[in-house]
Amino acid sequence: MSARAFLLALLMWQFKGCDYLVSQVTDGCWGGLLLCLTRIINETKSQKNILVFSQVGSHGSSFAHRSELRQAKRIVVKLGSAVVTRGDECGLALGRLASIVEQVAMLQNQGREMMIVTSGAVAFGKQRLRHEILLSQSVRQALHSGHNQLKDMSLPVLEARACAAAGQSGLMALYEAMFTQYSTCTAQVLVTNLDFHDDEKRQNLNSTLQELLRMNIVPIINTNDAVVPPPEPNSDLQGVISIKDNDSLAARLAVEMKADLLIALSDVEGLYDSPPGTDDAKFIDIFYPGDQQSITYGTKSRVGIGGMEAKVKAALWALQGGTSVVIANGTNPKVTGHVITDIVEGKKVGTFFSEIKPAGPTVEQQTEMSRNSGRTLASLHPDQRSEIICHLAELLTERQEEILAANKMDMDLAVNAGHLPPAMLNRLSLSPAKLNSLAIGLRQISVAAQDSVGRVLRRTRVAHNLELEQVTVPIGVLLVIFEARPDCLPQVSALAIASGNALLLKGGKEAANTNHVLHKLTQEALSMHGVKEAVQLVSTREEVEDLCRLDKMIDLIVPRGSSQLVRDIQRAAKGIPVLGHSEGICHVYVDANASIDKVLKIVRDSKCDYPAACNAMETLLIHRDILRTPLFDQIIDMLRTEIHAGPRFASYLTFSPSEAKSLRTEYGDLECCMEVVDSMQEAVDHIHKYGSSHTDVIITENEDTAEQFLQQLDSACVFWNASSRFADGYRFGLGAEVGISTARIHARGPVGLEGLLTTKWVLRGDGHTVADFSEHGTMKYLHENQPVGQPLAGQRDSN
Repeated sequence: MSARAFLLALLMWQFKGCDYLVSQVTDGCWGGLLLCLTRIINETKSQKNILVFSQVGSHGSSFAHRSELRQAKRIVVKLGSAVVTRGDECGLALGRLASIVEQVAMLQNQGREMMIVTSGAVAFGKQRLRHEILLSQSVRQALHSGHNQLKDMSLPVLEARACAAAGQSGLMALYEAMFTQYSTCTAQVLVTNLDFHDDEKRQNLNSTLQELLRMNIVPIINTNDAVVPPPEPNSDLQGVISIKDNDSLAARLAVEMKADLLIALSDVEGLYDSPPGTDDAKFIDIFYPGDQQSITYGTKSRVGIGGMEAKVKAALWALQGGTSVVIANGTNPKVTGHVITDIVEGKKVGTFFSEIKPAGPTVEQQTEMSRNSGRTLASLHPDQRSEIICHLAELLTERQEEILAANKMDMDLAVNAGHLPPAMLNRLSLSPAKLNSLAIGLRQISVAAQDSVGRVLRRTRVAHNLELEQVTVPIGVLLVIFEARPDCLPQVSALAIASGNALLLKGGKEAANTNHVLHKLTQEALSMHGVKEAVQLVSTREEVEDLCRLDKMIDLIVPRGSSQLVRDIQRAAKGIPVLGHSEGICHVYVDANASIDKVLKIVRDSKCDYPAACNAMETLLIHRDILRTPLFDQIIDMLRTEIHAGPRFASYLTFSPSEAKSLRTEYGDLECCMEVVDSMQEAVDHIHKYGSSHTDVIITENEDTAEQFLQQLDSACVFWNASSRFADGYRFGLGAEVGISTARIHARGPVGLEGLLTTKWVLRGDGHTVADFSEHGTMKYLHENQPVGQPLAGQRDSN
């Protein structure tokens, strides 16, 4: 073979299915071949959504973890009857089907090989045959019957095989029309159990499917329900699963075709340890072959011949054959979203079948342990919680060398990787001075812990011997997500302990070694009063998005990190409140009556002390009267290389700095925006329009102006003649902060111990009923406020 012929053959094989004139390039058309090759290369460069798979065609063991599902190249999607059919079992659920087709086509266009095993022919045929029977009635009968009687006509019971024969072509035509919208070609393949028992037929089926996949076609496979015999119980051959339903068909095909992943869609979220809907049913996120005995199966779905037991059996058989399996809900897009693409992206959707059981507990088990131990923690005496925190503070200094050694490992890894900016490296780094400061802050928290949980905020005598109290209680289970800042771990742990909250911690992988040691010390301190499990560190490979789905287990999420992290978590949280700030766009306003010395000190500290902090100044507002004064010149000299001019500021200057792209920018570095305003009121209006309600400062010697600024501005923190960098839990005397909140509800600003408490109402009566207070009752409401310091014991009236 000539070099040209070889290159042409290689081109045609490598780029099969592409809409190019490769097939028209002949051995003598060398220039056309080169032109074609150039076009292919340029087109390929522009296709950013095409995935590159390693070890294409390989098929060994199944994936051990959900995150690895992103690597799946060959995928079988099984659509159960309950997914494809409508609730009345007569006709197809077109909306769901359209969403599924869109997801499969998208994955196919990414370069994956997709196969569909579908139900629905019987339901489609039933709808069609009912329609035909009604139309075949005598026209005379229809006219004389009237609309209502015609509607109530009795229809014969339709035999399933006949329905399948009538519906199969329509089902396939519908799939073909839907996939055509995405420029995706489909092909129909009908099989029976006998096709798998005959070696020649099985090989032919395999060859056909391989060729279809090679041509970038989506095979749509179904049992030939028009001729299939009734299922025979317990007819599985040793090591071979019989085709009794589409679950077993999908499993058999997945193994035969060496698929990487089988997605079985049903009408339930996945696998439960007992029938879904029962009081104690627990969802199983990951299922292992050895867990079969712990499952109690319920009834089958409203349609179809399979059930969850059949699905599990088929899934385990496929898993043994090297194919990963996920069983998920395909009937509720409002809950599951794009369930197929979510699964392939490794999100925690449905039940994932895995052969490898991790050594440690799952994150769900960790959350459950944390909640149970947290309730015990909340019931401890305040002195005991305080003692735990003091012991943790001591461990931070006593075990300093162990902590710093682990931190050095993290620092070395981060420096060698070279992907962390200097500001993040600074956050990651620990030092003896940082640990000492941490210990001091923890001791402050231990003092506050003496008067936190169970504090009476309000006491009311509702009536004679009927007393009501509002008392502080923990929120419940907190999930705190933090980036490369290991000092956050003991701070947040101490706040959770003091407030009696259970705590789930998810730290950045950059600080994994440091976090491990700090968590070990935290649990050591907790052990002194038997509540070791109250604080859990998530060290598994769960994504943050997966943790945000645990809405039935977690009561509050607190993100500690960049504004992007906060926004991502706020979007991902499913029904769980998020305490955080979206951005830290902090303003400093320099009034016309400002002191030069104070301005220079405060502006420098607010911007330059730690520019990556969320409480660093991002916009400097200056009064118009300061322009072209010595103070203005000194500010410019101090911030010369860091200024982006606002529109008004730029208009005052002949030669201005680069104009700010937006007045709503968090720079997080040694740069800021500068803008001019005409008055304090204009500064307030500017901050309300462009700020983020985090921290804003006025610098002035005019007390009236300052007080108006403090009263009118509705940010979480508003300062007069003080640096914005004071917006911090430790500097506020809170000991530490769990985060900073710019929300309007619950805690605002630096959130310390108080922000991790909520309240409950406690009513103490003596056989009281509401009927006693009716018009003809014997009791009257008093609603008398009582001193909150009054002791509980012996306070009731004896008369």
